[in-house]
Amino acid sequence: MENIFTDEYFMKKALVEAETAFENGEIPVGAIIVIDNRIIARSHNLTELLNDVTAHAEMQAITSAANFLGGKYLKGCTLYVTLEPCQMCAGALYWSQISKIVFGASDENRGFQKMGTQLHPKTQIVSSVLENECADLMRKFFQSKRK
Repeated sequence: MENIFTDEYFMKKALVEAETAFENGEIPVGAIIVIDNRIIARSHNLTELLNDVTAHAEMQAITSAANFLGGKYLKGCTLYVTLEPCQMCAGALYWSQISKIVFGASDENRGFQKMGTQLHPKTQIVSSVLENECADLMRKFFQSKRK
């Protein structure tokens, strides 16, 4: 039997979160955290709603997952996020010791790779999963803001 729980499957779930952010006037970034093929946290950007520059989708998901697990470390967990994490989020992910990060679109200006931010040495990184869908949503959002 084919495993339906692929990186693409979970990235589609993160895209649903990003679309919710878009509908609420937030920069459309969505994130979910998975352990053993089970979603334990889901979030999207809340910076406008909360008036908080730290309320990125990843930060919200990290907190939610840690609360679910009852501890601060996310070993064995995978973060699916529609946009490459910024250096703030990458720093939090470093400290969480998350096992895997899967992201959709790269952030050529503010992504952790461009900024030279290190992740935990045991964290596996997978990029460009549903990259076009993730990037298209970001483009659509910023085009709507420029009109």
